[in-house]
Amino acid sequence: MAGTEKLKLREVLEEIEMSRAAFYRMRARGKAPKLIKLPNGQIRCRRSDLDAWWAKHEMSV
Repeated sequence: MAGTEKLKLREVLEEIEMSRAAFYRMRARGKAPKLIKLPNGQIRCRRSDLDAWWAKHEMSV
């Protein structure tokens, strides 16, 4: 199914070209893509949530 892929935080950071510290600052301000915390403490992001975040922040140039 499209959009059901779960990305590791490392993959998200690579795609958006951001450091972990900058990402967590953005997350604290409520500006980061939605994340899922697994029972083992690992973090994942649905591909569909990251794509929606990209679309929300897209600018016409």
